[in-house]
Amino acid sequence: MNVKKIITSVITIIVILALTAAGMYFIKKTSSAGIMGKGGWGGWKGGASATITSVRTITAQNVTLHDYVNTNGDVETQTAIEVFPSIGGRVVQVDVSLGSPIKAGQVIAYIDPSEPGNYYAKSPVIAPISGSILSSSIRVGSKVTTGSVIAKIGDIENLQITAKVPERYVGDLKLGLKANVVLEAYPDAVFPATVVRISPVLDSSSRTKEIILHFDTNDSRINAGMFAKIKLFTVDYKNHIAVQQDAIVNNNDKYYLYVVNPDGETVSKRQVTLGKNVDGYYQILTGVELGESVVVEGMLTLTDGGKIKDVDKAAAQKAAEGDGKASRGGKSE
Repeated sequence: MNVKKIITSVITIIVILALTAAGMYFIKKTSSAGIMGKGGWGGWKGGASATITSVRTITAQNVTLHDYVNTNGDVETQTAIEVFPSIGGRVVQVDVSLGSPIKAGQVIAYIDPSEPGNYYAKSPVIAPISGSILSSSIRVGSKVTTGSVIAKIGDIENLQITAKVPERYVGDLKLGLKANVVLEAYPDAVFPATVVRISPVLDSSSRTKEIILHFDTNDSRINAGMFAKIKLFTVDYKNHIAVQQDAIVNNNDKYYLYVVNPDGETVSKRQVTLGKNVDGYYQILTGVELGESVVVEGMLTLTDGGKIKDVDKAAAQKAAEGDGKASRGGKSE
């Protein structure tokens, strides 16, 4: 019994020694074949230094950032006037209705100033300007005084927007500023407009300053009384490279971008100085030169000196190669 145990133990030891020897031989052969490489396991195909990260890049170029202020306003007629009668009495005739076109000198209504025992000629109410009737609440038989508004006349062909700008942006206001206007009735349309007047005073209760904008072109879709959303462009920041803020890496309050090296296959981590931020784009004041390629997608897994594959350039190259093969493979008649 003891002899069998001894024989079993010996066989087990021999097997273990044989396997160990085989393993050492394999490691030696693969090492000499270059799998581990000069740098040890770091040169192995699955090692960190051989990892290729798919990225997207842009070419650094000067971009103008258009800063702006969002505000709201009301569409109004550029010219509007309320018409009052020259004498009080009873309305006996009305010659216009809401929206009616009217010319200067045209009769709007007649007022009879007569009272029991005293009879007078009817007194006409005359339109002082040409335009359209914007509002009129008078009715035949109603009594009016010299303080009653008979009608409001406005020029609906020429409209403007009245808007208010918060005090903190007042320093950027000037005549000629451009704006994009969107109306509730047409949310997918943009109507360009220009600042033509700026109030000389600030409203102390609302802490705002009133501005007047004119539409750059007349459009029949625009009506007086509409609510307008205004994007007022205030300051242009020029002559600097700009990139989207998602491409910028923040590390201990220092900011970095990954810039593609001249070999086109690796990147360098560059510290940069940021400027103005408008709509998620930052000016890059220092750290990147014009014409360099900057990584804008895929930077989260990159390290300084890391290898990259620009997916857009690779796709373009593949498409070009496909076109070349197609042209070479064609038959000529």
